[in-house]
Amino acid sequence: MTAPLIDNLQYANFSEKVFRQLRAGGVDAIHVTIAYHESFREMILNLEQWNRWFERYADMLMRGTEARHVHEAQQTGRTAVFFGFQNPSPIEDDIGLIEIVHQLGVRFMQLTYNNQSLLATGCYEDEDSGLTRMGRQVVTEMNRVGLVVDMSHSGERSTMEAIEHSTRPIAITHANPDWWHPALRNKSDRVLKALTNSGGMLGFSLYPHHLAGGTNCTLTAFCEMIAEAADRYGAENLGMGSDLCQDQPDSVVTWMRVGRWTKEMDYGEGDAAAPGFPPMPDWFQDNRDWDNIRDGLREIGFSRAETDGLMGANWLRFYEDSFGPA
Repeated sequence: MTAPLIDNLQYANFSEKVFRQLRAGGVDAIHVTIAYHESFREMILNLEQWNRWFERYADMLMRGTEARHVHEAQQTGRTAVFFGFQNPSPIEDDIGLIEIVHQLGVRFMQLTYNNQSLLATGCYEDEDSGLTRMGRQVVTEMNRVGLVVDMSHSGERSTMEAIEHSTRPIAITHANPDWWHPALRNKSDRVLKALTNSGGMLGFSLYPHHLAGGTNCTLTAFCEMIAEAADRYGAENLGMGSDLCQDQPDSVVTWMRVGRWTKEMDYGEGDAAAPGFPPMPDWFQDNRDWDNIRDGLREIGFSRAETDGLMGANWLRFYEDSFGPA
C-alpha cells in the first residue's frame, strides 16, 4: 500500500461536491467535527446525517473507527471518515457517556472549545486553572476506552496538565506554533515539546487566522514553518489538520464562537470589520489541492519518507495506537 493521505480535521459543509473533491484529491481519511456546542441528542442527529451520507455515497465514503479502515478505504477507492468533538458538551456532566460515544464511533474529543468547560480552560479565558477534578477523571476514562484527548482550543496550563495526566499520547489536531504566528489558538514551544516528547501528534492548520500572513500566507512560508517544527520536534509526530470549513455560511462561524453562552457577539479570531470566514490561501482552496502541499514539502527539502509521514502516515501510526482500549 502507498502511504495514506489523511487530513485530521475538517468541518466543511459536506455535500456530494465536497465528497467528489475528496476523491479527486486522493484523500484516504478525514477526521470530521460532529459537535461544537451540541448536546448529546443534537450530536446524535449529526450522526444520523452521516449515516445517510454513508448510505447514499457508499462508493465514495465509509465509516472509520479503526486504523485498518484507512487501508480499506485505500483498497476500495473511498475516504474513511472518523468522528470527533470540538467541545465536551455531548457528554454533558456524565462520565459514563464517554464509553457510549466511543461505542457510537467517536474517536477524538477536545476537553474545551474556546471557553472554560467542566473539564479544562479554553484559550480565550483570562485565567487558566488547568484540568478540573472532573477533567482528570475524564482523561483517565478516555485513555481507558480509546477516545483521543484533543487540546486544540485549550489554554496553556490545561494543555500541559492534559499531557502530563494522560497515560496515552494526546493530540492537538489543528493548530500551528505560536513562534510562527502568535494567535491565541496557536501553541507555545513548551507545549509542542511536551506534546511530541510524549508521543503526541500536532496537525498543522490551514485556517487563515492561524497562518502568518493570513489568507496571503505563501505555500513556501507554510512549508518553511513545518521544516522548522520538524527540526525542533522531529517530523514523526507532525501531520495535517487543515480545519477546512469549505462552503460553510458565516452563520456557522457565529455558532462556533457564540454557541448559546452569550447574548453578545463574539468575533473570536475575526473582528467586526471581518466577522465571517476568512478566504483560504490560493494554494489550498479545497481537497483537490493537497498535491500543492506535498510538492511544497519536497521542494523545501523533506525526503519522500518524511513527506509521506507528514501527509498521513504519522496519523495512521497514531490511529493504530490510540483507538482501542488501553
